[in-house]
Amino acid sequence: MDDKSSTPNPKLLHRLQTEFSHQPDQIQNTLNLLLADNTIPFVARYRKEQTGNLDEVQIANLLDRYVYLKELEDRRETILNSIVDQEKLTEELAKKINAVQTKQELEDLYLPYKPKRRTRAMIAREKGFEPLAKLVLEEQGDRNQINDWLDEFQAGLSLSLPTDEIWRGVWDICAEKVAEDSQTRTRIRQLTFKQGAFVSEVKPEFKETNSKFEMYYEFNENISKIQPHRYLAIRRGEKEEILQARVHVQRELTESTLREIWLAKANLDFRQELQVALSDAYERLLAPSIETEIRQELKQQADESSIELFSKNLRQLLMQPPGGSKVVIGLDPGFRTGTKWVVIDHTGRLHENGVIYPVEPQRQVEASRRTLLSLIERYKAEIVAVGNGTGSREVSQFLKEFIKDLELKVRHLVVNESGASVYSASEVARKEFPDLDLTVRGAVSIARRYQDPLAELVKIDPKSIGVGQYQHDVNQKQLKQSLDRTVESCVNQVGVELNQASAALLSYVSGVTESLAARIVSYRDENGPFRSRQELMHVTGFGKKAFEQAAGFLRIRNAEYPLDQSAVHPERYDIVEKMAASQELLVADLIGNQDALQKIQFQEFVSEEIGSYTLNDILEELKKPGRDPRDDHQEVQFSETIQDMKDLQVGMHLQGVVTNITHFGAFVDIGVHQDGLVHISQISSQFIRDPLEACAIGQCIEVWVLEVDTQRKRIALSMRNPDSKFFDRNQSKSLKMKKRESAHQETRKKRNAGVDQLMEKFRSL
Repeated sequence: MDDKSSTPNPKLLHRLQTEFSHQPDQIQNTLNLLLADNTIPFVARYRKEQTGNLDEVQIANLLDRYVYLKELEDRRETILNSIVDQEKLTEELAKKINAVQTKQELEDLYLPYKPKRRTRAMIAREKGFEPLAKLVLEEQGDRNQINDWLDEFQAGLSLSLPTDEIWRGVWDICAEKVAEDSQTRTRIRQLTFKQGAFVSEVKPEFKETNSKFEMYYEFNENISKIQPHRYLAIRRGEKEEILQARVHVQRELTESTLREIWLAKANLDFRQELQVALSDAYERLLAPSIETEIRQELKQQADESSIELFSKNLRQLLMQPPGGSKVVIGLDPGFRTGTKWVVIDHTGRLHENGVIYPVEPQRQVEASRRTLLSLIERYKAEIVAVGNGTGSREVSQFLKEFIKDLELKVRHLVVNESGASVYSASEVARKEFPDLDLTVRGAVSIARRYQDPLAELVKIDPKSIGVGQYQHDVNQKQLKQSLDRTVESCVNQVGVELNQASAALLSYVSGVTESLAARIVSYRDENGPFRSRQELMHVTGFGKKAFEQAAGFLRIRNAEYPLDQSAVHPERYDIVEKMAASQELLVADLIGNQDALQKIQFQEFVSEEIGSYTLNDILEELKKPGRDPRDDHQEVQFSETIQDMKDLQVGMHLQGVVTNITHFGAFVDIGVHQDGLVHISQISSQFIRDPLEACAIGQCIEVWVLEVDTQRKRIALSMRNPDSKFFDRNQSKSLKMKKRESAHQETRKKRNAGVDQLMEKFRSL
């Protein structure tokens, strides 16, 4: 939050208490903590008594809503001051402005008073036509009154004006009055949202052209039902100047609404002319303005939905199970330039690197085997991690045969390398490995990503990791805030090993800035490993506030004081010491001692500051100190017979790993260099609204091939077993027909190949 004060605004606090179901003291205490520069992870983990055990999502929602209301109040004050300066603020208008609760309503009320360029209505007012416009539109003056006004007006002029010119000016004033009326705008906006359609079509010059926007060449969908990914796709099509889009609503609906609002109080003698003014108000002023607002609203909704999905995907990716502290050989596969290799020890330190050529075109199998065998024996490597990019399947097949032939105990697996190339060229990578080639840095990233995905992925811009959709089209400020929060949440949930963490990882720890993270690493390089959390206070710039926020999330393996290895905050060490004393044990002997922990009478340690939430957290931590909340590492076994899309056949049953999730389905790597799509309708036998209900990034799943389009490089998959009683009968029938057709095509290919061979022999004779 940019504009922080030490205490929340009482008016806004009351509003939040009416909007949220939390207790009033929960809301006030939480906001007090946030406005005092405490981070969301710290408040959620170590201030549960004050917040009433609100989780990070609830705390973030409170903060975001408070920020919105604060911005609304600031804008309200600005608008009131502006209207006062114009000497146009009435008691009724001030009451309306102070009553509105959304930014849109506020801007609607301000619109007539908002400074703008000269309009046709302004020019008409300057000529003195406004009293006549009021007489016609609002005061229901009869024709005689109006004629008298015209005569009096003309008499006061030095040069007579044509009556037609006067009336044109009057209708311009009426049109602007209608278009700027807050009630009218609200009604038309609501009507357009409910009854209108969002229409897109291809530009004439692209009509015969194939593109990724083909499904939007003739698109028409109700505005209230359009999906976020579709709206963003159309926007991108407009940006690339292939599509043209517009908001469409039936003319009779808007006209009847305008008549209902305005003709009831208008002069009966001028209804016909006023209808012309109403049409002008809509076509020239209201429709373009409302379309802009609706597009902005759709964009905001699409942004929020896409950013939320992106953040969920990112959380799943960051929280993938770590392989652990093992010696890893990382391979970045390649054909022409060879496969780069690195050796990374159990701490993530690079020992050696080089290149082998196990596959075409250079294919030096024996030399590659000798190199790898030497590395495995010399460093006692346990894992060979292969990036899943170009050449991955070929290098993996070479490794499998190599390990099997020599009966080696080392394991090999494929690692998702999305974003590794971005890391390789980044400033972080250049600082870490200034003398290494980009491809070698990529191999390092692949090896480390097996050991700890979270520690390695935080070095990469989240937008480049390869999850989510349309990340470059959404609001970049909101996206950054959401992704930063997600990364910060994951890092603090897992905890950070202080003596191994990079500056990039440390910078996401609660209370640690990028500059402070760099100073921590510099201190560690100069003075050796940290021996205690308290030693952090020797780092330049690491003050009491930073220590309070960060200490509980930083771990020190083999620390001098045993609790420094745990998630117990230093401010609660005295409680643990009292617990140990109650059992006549040292703190070190209490940790992990299930029998002793069960005997502790926890109610004895309850105080005003420390309640059951904190004591339960301490108990769980003492049972399994420094536990990793991530699941155990999983591996997917790709089919050995499937190397490329051409090897796929309809109906095949394969293993895959989920690489990305969108609103319309999940993308799955099945080992053919092209991810397949499981449409949302094929994810579960039960109805689901969100693919995340049934699958997760990094999850190993079983899929069945529904369709293969090699020309467009598209693979349709299903997670629904065709043999299951839940599988749709029509889908099963369709799948059987596709299998049969696929088999027929294969037979025809073989037959044609045989004929070609005979013809070739005949020609040779």
